[in-house]
Amino acid sequence: MSSDLAAKRLELLKQMFPRIARVAVLYVPAEVSTVPELRETEAAAGTINVTLQPLQVRHPDDLGPLFAKATRERADALLVFAHAFAFVHRDRIVELAARQRLPTMFGWREFVDVGGLTSYGPNVNTMLRRAAGYVDRILKGAKPADLPIEQPTKFELVINLKTAKALGLTIPQSVLLRADQVIQ
Repeated sequence: MSSDLAAKRLELLKQMFPRIARVAVLYVPAEVSTVPELRETEAAAGTINVTLQPLQVRHPDDLGPLFAKATRERADALLVFAHAFAFVHRDRIVELAARQRLPTMFGWREFVDVGGLTSYGPNVNTMLRRAAGYVDRILKGAKPADLPIEQPTKFELVINLKTAKALGLTIPQSVLLRADQVIQ
């Protein structure tokens, strides 16, 4: 599902900031979903006239130099793929995005909760509660092969207006009205 959502995240970023022309994409090449996610993002970029700047991260020490590279190569915004590495290092990523003044789209609201600009994706807490229900059913004797596969059906657009203000950005009213949550 990450690949479908990456394209949507890029489109939302363009709707928020129509003048962006170059978007850096932070991703971990070893993640299983990276190839299809990057392919879908590239296809979306072609339809909305955006050039992508890939930023491959393998280690936390790579983050500072990669953000400097994004700024040096004049990225207008940043898209962070929703991978475990990014989630674990979200505070540092949010801090670097703010320091480089890069409007950033994340895959999970937890990034926005710690000061990131915006996110679009499933609610992680809801997914964990659903997973706990599956564990409970298995512990009570259900066979995992007999349980249906579930995917999230609700996706949240979360915007942090405090971060937007700090970056000197204005989010269009049309996007704010579509947001599931706006952090003041």
